[in-house]
Amino acid sequence: MGDETVSRLFRVRKTIFEMLQDRGYLVADRELRSTKDDFRDQFGDDPQRDDLTVLKQKRDNPSDEIYVFFPVEAKVGIKTLKGYYEKMKGSGLSRAIMVVQQNLTPFSKKILADMAPKYIIEVFQEGELLVNVTKHELVPQHVVLTDEEKHILLERYTVKEHQLPRMQRSDPVARYFGLNRGQVVKVLRNSETAGRYINYRLVV
Repeated sequence: MGDETVSRLFRVRKTIFEMLQDRGYLVADRELRSTKDDFRDQFGDDPQRDDLTVLKQKRDNPSDEIYVFFPVEAKVGIKTLKGYYEKMKGSGLSRAIMVVQQNLTPFSKKILADMAPKYIIEVFQEGELLVNVTKHELVPQHVVLTDEEKHILLERYTVKEHQLPRMQRSDPVARYFGLNRGQVVKVLRNSETAGRYINYRLVV
């Protein structure tokens, strides 16, 4: 493995840490500030994807944990998926993220669908995580509302949730935050005329 692979895996794992922090998980400052040299010191010049596994807990609920898996094989097979399932089951976890090198086969996707909703494994390709989509200059700031904030919003504007503009669950930003149908995000855009323009979108 060359420097290119080290750089790639470093960038992907750094985005994962930023994503987990934005989802409300406890991530150490040193992990967020980590450099490529730090990554190389920890994992060497030939990093093994198995060693990159991450386990984090929610800030407000330490018992709510999530795994991030980095499968070794380019095409993830049944054996690997079952291994992750057993690891989640043994740890009492119901949610994980899997960072893959290639698209999953239809059969692998079916296995993940059959595991849900008891066990949910979100799938991201490495290429999607080379940069943090929420930090792109053309992507406005997104703030995920709590259930209580959503309720207050609907009451304040006397609207039903289906009347809000929509965001597809497959939207890259929705996937970054791990949003579910029915959740609402506040979108803040800078406007030359209005200063800051705010709207709300319902995930469908």
